[in-house]
Amino acid sequence: MKRLSILVILLAVSVGIIVTVFPQPQITATGKANVEWLASETSDSDNGFSRVYGPTEMVFPRDLGSHNGYQTEWWYYTGNMETASGRPFGFQFTIFRRALKPLATTVAREQSSNWRSNQIYFAHFTISDVEKQSFYPAERFSRGAAGLAGAQSSPYRVWLEDWSATELAPGKVQLVAKTEDVALNLMLQETLPPILQGDRGYSAKGPELGNASTYYSIVQQQTQGTITVGEETFEVTGLTWKDHEYSTSSLSPGTIGWDWFSLQLDQGASLMLYLLRREDGSISPHSSGTFVSADGTVQSIDSQDWQLQVLDTW
Repeated sequence: MKRLSILVILLAVSVGIIVTVFPQPQITATGKANVEWLASETSDSDNGFSRVYGPTEMVFPRDLGSHNGYQTEWWYYTGNMETASGRPFGFQFTIFRRALKPLATTVAREQSSNWRSNQIYFAHFTISDVEKQSFYPAERFSRGAAGLAGAQSSPYRVWLEDWSATELAPGKVQLVAKTEDVALNLMLQETLPPILQGDRGYSAKGPELGNASTYYSIVQQQTQGTITVGEETFEVTGLTWKDHEYSTSSLSPGTIGWDWFSLQLDQGASLMLYLLRREDGSISPHSSGTFVSADGTVQSIDSQDWQLQVLDTW
């Protein structure tokens, strides 16, 4: 596969993603989840879970759902919307799954009660109101039992209570989430098939065997629907990016940060980059990325092909 060389990308970045820094909104979430442990280094608790050792044949729609043999998984939606008059909004909608014990040790116990579960789900939902310089974060937690939270492949659905991503038809998904302050109701339409990241979906995050994830993206999803802020509801259109990733332990010892970016470019192209930061201040050579042409052609980007300059942090 032809390599795409990108010499320098200057990005204003703090921890994690490209953002605009807003003043603290009047209404904030009641808490903040620390999710760094989701991709942490190997520990004794990993024993018995499946590990990602190389490319796995991915089949859709089967692999849209959960992979409960692995300890950690997420379905991660981000998008940029605007009204007909050009007022911009951003959103994030993510559902995470974390297994407490390997499947083989919990099947019999789960069968003893509809409330018992080996799986914990939690979700992040945010709206950025760029014009008003306001950011609205929220989160939820629940068990993967009694219909409270879960993930399935056919028809595709991932949910935590009434926050959900639900397939309405092949390639068409509805996102719904609501708090006391903001809400979204968006229809997403695929324009390209899933993009397998790394080596046919195998995304190595370190040199150690098994410190990797299986990872695909669905990019350039045409999106329309509504975003509500306070008492105002706005008709919006835009583009949505979806990441779906699962692993048991993906980050190497000494890797303390994971900065991730997605850009959906004019003319239908897309760019993903992630940078792995090490304890000594250096950048892991397993930092990587992908450029997707408008026709779906995929080109891998190695860590030596790009540079990132941190302009600010918080």
